[in-house]
Amino acid sequence: MFFNKGGRHYWFAEILSMSGYEPTIFCANIRHNTEDTIEVSKKKYSIKKLNDIPFVFIRTSKSIGNGFDRVKNMSNFFFNLFSVAKEFAKIHGKPDVIIASSVHPLTMVAGIMIARKFGVPCICEIRDLWPEAIFAFNKAKEKSLLGKLLISGEQWIYKKADALIFTKEGDTDYIIERKWDTQQGGNINLQKAHYINNGVDLDNFIKSSNINILDDSDLNSNKFNVVYVGAIRPVNNVGNILDAAILLKNHKEIQFLIYGDGNQREALESRVVNEEISNVKIKGHVNKQFIPNILSKSSVNILNYSQSHYNWSRGNSSNKLFEYMASGKPVISTIKMGYSIIDKYKCGIELEDASADDLANAILHIKGMSNEEYQAFGHNAKEGAADFDFKVLTDKLIKVIEAVK
Repeated sequence: MFFNKGGRHYWFAEILSMSGYEPTIFCANIRHNTEDTIEVSKKKYSIKKLNDIPFVFIRTSKSIGNGFDRVKNMSNFFFNLFSVAKEFAKIHGKPDVIIASSVHPLTMVAGIMIARKFGVPCICEIRDLWPEAIFAFNKAKEKSLLGKLLISGEQWIYKKADALIFTKEGDTDYIIERKWDTQQGGNINLQKAHYINNGVDLDNFIKSSNINILDDSDLNSNKFNVVYVGAIRPVNNVGNILDAAILLKNHKEIQFLIYGDGNQREALESRVVNEEISNVKIKGHVNKQFIPNILSKSSVNILNYSQSHYNWSRGNSSNKLFEYMASGKPVISTIKMGYSIIDKYKCGIELEDASADDLANAILHIKGMSNEEYQAFGHNAKEGAADFDFKVLTDKLIKVIEAVK
């Protein structure tokens, strides 16, 4: 957020400030999977302001990958946060409410414990159902001792939080499936559960699209641009896009532009060369400021995921979905989502666990649409994005804050 001057909590904080609140963001001083660091003096923290929003950077260790380094980083943040919060409160006064957001579960545990010490409410924001994701990737077995401990800790968080915010509409289904809700004899009242998805700062998106112009001859060509923007990892299944591109090689007016990075990027670049996939250009990492301009020049945007690496039945909170919609271009999703936003707003096509053939046919379908049909998809996408503008989302957050104060 600090480096990009944007992101969920930055935008929340910015709009909360305009609404008379005084938000402060506490975060690690190390940026995950990079060497980017905010220097911290001999203390355990440093304070910097960005557009009058105070950022309190907690001293942590490097965080590369998902192994020991990341666990150590999480632990550093958890333990250092207690003394930093105490010292910060002596100088600036205690908070009226704490919002603990789950980059990892320890953040929410710390938020609840610190809120207790201050005698203030704690809102826990669950952006990922962590134990479920860990089990899905076989990092731990659900019925193992570690799995049981994680589930028990998760239930404790949901019980102790004064309010819960889920970023996917169907995430409360998880509590019901576990039979943790009070209606089934559990100890979690679903009336304190709220849904606030990710979204987009529409004003900033439009402004950036017109100001931050990417000099890219492929993007600026008159071809039908099939665009993917995002990570290139197993869960994103970008190889499927290359497979679809091979099927469409004879359609010389169609080109595939892939912007992003990840641990599968080199393998895909090798495929492009070795298999002579001439209609695919892998562009690599691109600064986030150029994303709005890239998407504004697409013909169709691909939301590409693997069916097997995630449970999509509860919905989607992908940031790029809302950026795709804000661009006013049709979206093709290679996964059929539960609580589907694409279906709700009629702004694209969702495919059931798409094969390369399915994806290729969907692209041809979009390309073959009448101008009226194509423009309708784009119009619907923009209309839908407006419902996920951060001004709208922050209004929802304010209602949750006021309910627990």
